[in-house]
Amino acid sequence: MTTPQKLIIGVDVGSTTVKLCVVHPETLEILWSKYERHETRQPEKTYEMLTLIKAAFPTVKDTDFRLFITGSGGGPIAAHVGAKFVQEVNAVTMAVEKLHPDVGSVIELGGQDAKIIMFKKNEETGDQTAQTSMNDKCASGTGATIDKCVLKVGMPREEVPGLKFDSSKLHHVAAKCGVFAETDIVNLVKSGIPRNEIMNSLADAIVSQNLAVLTRGNTLKAKVLLLGGPNTYLPFLQQCWRLRIPESWAERGYEYDKTVPIEELIFVPKNADLYAAYGAVLFGIHEPANIGVFRGLEPLKEFINHGRKAKLGESAGPGLVEEVAQQQTFVEKYQTPPYDDAILEPKVYRGVIGLDGGSTSSKCVLIDENENILKKVYILSKGNPIADMREMFAEMKKWATDQGATLEITGFGVTGYAGDVLEKALGADANIVETVAHMMSAKR
Repeated sequence: MTTPQKLIIGVDVGSTTVKLCVVHPETLEILWSKYERHETRQPEKTYEMLTLIKAAFPTVKDTDFRLFITGSGGGPIAAHVGAKFVQEVNAVTMAVEKLHPDVGSVIELGGQDAKIIMFKKNEETGDQTAQTSMNDKCASGTGATIDKCVLKVGMPREEVPGLKFDSSKLHHVAAKCGVFAETDIVNLVKSGIPRNEIMNSLADAIVSQNLAVLTRGNTLKAKVLLLGGPNTYLPFLQQCWRLRIPESWAERGYEYDKTVPIEELIFVPKNADLYAAYGAVLFGIHEPANIGVFRGLEPLKEFINHGRKAKLGESAGPGLVEEVAQQQTFVEKYQTPPYDDAILEPKVYRGVIGLDGGSTSSKCVLIDENENILKKVYILSKGNPIADMREMFAEMKKWATDQGATLEITGFGVTGYAGDVLEKALGADANIVETVAHMMSAKR
């Protein structure tokens, strides 16, 4: 198909990703699209992706592109590229009504927001209205929570899409608050729960939370469309929706066509991660031709290089330091004192070991009978506090034996998230609440 000389670009600048699609103005076909994480660099990533579009369509002049932008980060960028801003829920609604007129409900999970849209048809007039609901107080139940918990369980990001949902081994995870959810995840990790069980428990908590809260007491209507990055790229999350939504229908006596496969009643459509960007385009085609004309990349580049600082103007406070020498003086004054493990003699050393099983790391310290620190070990947690402990003990033993010394451990103290697990595994003499341990250390 010949590329037209005028194109429309839909831009969705979200809390964690940027999505762009180039659309044919007449057929409304998506000619080019991209979905990438911006790593908190929203303008820079938008600039980068617009540069790719210009390279992909070299014969189209800047002024022959029209831009329509949406998303939580779209507002500050819009003016610099000449784009018209479109409210995100409206954009998603337009895309769904255009592509799936038979859909009754929509669940979209973004990086830090979640939306549910329910369509209601007036049987007399045939008109359809959309009832929307969006989280407004916390990012729990969104992609940000999933991202953080993936890190907590120590699972490589590329392995997450391969998970399968299994409801037979679920554990409690708080879903009303993202911080509480992370705390529960850490406790499960430190208790030695398998990673797949933890992630399935998180998925179930997210699904249950959104069904309980965002529906505002209403019942989802079939068909249900699953949109957004998490729903698109995480099959185990899709599988959880397909289990819990029919359960809620059964509880409420909602009748639906049970002859239709559940994968067709609750489904992820093609380009499910682009619906907001595509909906912005659908909004834009009804705007006058002079609205949303691309200004080129230079204004956005200027904003990236100087605009954000200039916007602060006189309200910006002074920097922390005025000269490099001041920075060096500060660093020298407050840097961590140097530490070296003790040099041992070939004899027996009696001492006590303290273990701290933290959320992301494990720490171990050996103190002799005179309360002198002989050895410290710090490792990033691999998700199993027992395995972490063995690794640290092995390092400590090697350090002693390499110097011809022998260690005689007379006691153990444990603290941290994994304190209970370590206490049982070692028969520890004390399991100290972490804040108390900090206070005792500070007093010393």
